[in-house]
Amino acid sequence: MLRTLTAFAGDIWIGTGDEVEVRAAVLALGDGAQNVLLFDDATGKQVDIDLRGDARASDEAPRGRGRPKLGVQPREVTLLPRHWDWLAAQPGGASATLRKLVEAARKAEAGSTTPRAAMDAAYHFMTAMAGDRTGYEVAIRALYARDAMGFADATEAWASGVRDHARGLAGPAFG
Repeated sequence: MLRTLTAFAGDIWIGTGDEVEVRAAVLALGDGAQNVLLFDDATGKQVDIDLRGDARASDEAPRGRGRPKLGVQPREVTLLPRHWDWLAAQPGGASATLRKLVEAARKAEAGSTTPRAAMDAAYHFMTAMAGDRTGYEVAIRALYARDAMGFADATEAWASGVRDHARGLAGPAFG
């Protein structure tokens, strides 16, 4: 699943979209692109992306042959003997079965943001963009108390882009 990013130039909401869309919007700003802050909407944390033309594709070193090309990472999994027995009896073996289980779980939770994840994303975004604004502390307390009305009241005086994005990130916390 592609991550969704949001770009701000000061208080102005530049755009939201996948990395390619946001990169194009930021590059369209020209010299103003140097003052842009980018946020990962899933976490609310500030991120950086490569803004150098098409150089990012050519900078990657060629990879060797084999599974590392697919991103395979050997790691230890601790299970009880009955779990290993069940996995061994599955078609394709333990690795294939675990991959199928993980993919099914990822699909089941795709698109759904937990209340805690929404609170944390809103918190990270608000700390970066509104930490010095009137009502910030009240908004944080209302967010973690799941007080939607208190949160809306505390953020009302903020710049519309910052306010609306913070409310959008926090929305699932109040549902």
